[in-house]
Amino acid sequence: MTISDSIQVKTSKAKKMMLWFGLISITMTFAGLTSAFIVSSSRPDWLDSFVLPVWFTISTASIALSSLFFQLAKYKLDQYVRVSLPENINIYIQRNNVNVFLGLTIIMALIFVVAQFLGFEDIISQGYYFTGPESSITTSYVYVLVFVHLAHLFAGIIVLTVVTTKFNRQKYEKNKLGFEMALVFWHFLGALWIYLFFFIKYFS
Repeated sequence: MTISDSIQVKTSKAKKMMLWFGLISITMTFAGLTSAFIVSSSRPDWLDSFVLPVWFTISTASIALSSLFFQLAKYKLDQYVRVSLPENINIYIQRNNVNVFLGLTIIMALIFVVAQFLGFEDIISQGYYFTGPESSITTSYVYVLVFVHLAHLFAGIIVLTVVTTKFNRQKYEKNKLGFEMALVFWHFLGALWIYLFFFIKYFS
């Protein structure tokens, strides 16, 4: 192993470690929020009859599909990198396939965001606001959980955009670490939302 290869391996390990520290930090944040949610659910003013709008179900399906499409993009990227002959027509087909699945991932992510805000509109139409006399402790917690997750998801969308740009600049032909880390982060965000969705449905 050359000195350059050794530095690259150490850099990769450091970046992966930073990613996992970030994911653990986010997990601890939501663990605290959901714990507070459970404790508050025993309050007498808790809304036992509150039901999540159907838009949140749609957003759950969209983020699950986005994870699937991102995974397929990774599969097509692996195929693209394995093409050894630049003049081979397959290299262009595989590149387009990666872009298609990355594009579908971004579209599903945007559908997720839109569905979330439509869900908030439904909650407001029921007369529940985030704060003020028309708010409730139940819906206030829902607002907090969803908005904090959305903040991380917006960061994920930025990452998706960067990944797509770098792929089209052929940055992942020799080193796919950035792509793979983005994939892990996106899967994490998807799994986190699915957990929050069923958590809120069960405890609200």
